[in-house]
Amino acid sequence: MENNFSILIPARIGSTRLSNKPLIDLYGKSLIQRVYEQARTISDDVYIATDSDLVLNHATSFTDNVVITSDKHISGTDRVYEAVKKLGIPKNKLIINLQGDEPFMPCELIQQIVSDYESNDCDVITASHNILSIEDLLNQNCVKVEINKNSFATDFLREVNTKDLNLYSRHIGIYGYNLETLESFINLSPSPNEIKLKLEQLRFMDNKFSIYVTSYDKEVPSGIDTKEDVEKAIKFIKMK
Repeated sequence: MENNFSILIPARIGSTRLSNKPLIDLYGKSLIQRVYEQARTISDDVYIATDSDLVLNHATSFTDNVVITSDKHISGTDRVYEAVKKLGIPKNKLIINLQGDEPFMPCELIQQIVSDYESNDCDVITASHNILSIEDLLNQNCVKVEINKNSFATDFLREVNTKDLNLYSRHIGIYGYNLETLESFINLSPSPNEIKLKLEQLRFMDNKFSIYVTSYDKEVPSGIDTKEDVEKAIKFIKMK
């Protein structure tokens, strides 16, 4: 499957909320295997970038597309950059950073992101969909994005002081950018907001990069951040 984008999946072993998160079992397959296999349904150009020999040894049981990176990176985007350089991905390719805890990313959303990136003047592209419940709105693990009338992000938040479901959208853990933007990002120091909220996209925001937000009109199951998310994911898989 030849295309004009490469998908990189950063997989860090040292999650503070879920021990060895990439290796967590989701109904017979690990989290990282499900993320990888879902991405492979749209492209052969998919790679896992990890700091862990445990993840490397596990991932090589189902793919050779694994890159070992430093364990010093503060964000998945920094890890993606190292992998991109090691792989020699050309400058004219769109780099899709698919978060390693998003096992249910719809292929049609990835295609929509690629299309929107090509038709909009932006530094970075990401995605969102409507928040459907007060529970999600008030959940700090459900990252909210504030979007202006032109579909550009104006802020990313964990906490909000409202119960109005229409003020924010739920951020979906996927980004796209070119190599020039990626190089600019990794040469910047982590911003105070990024460190405080543990949201790497705030380094882009705080340094005035434009972030276009693709609006997806179907629900995407939440990423895996907690034990409750694991239970919900297993239920979702069983229903498929």
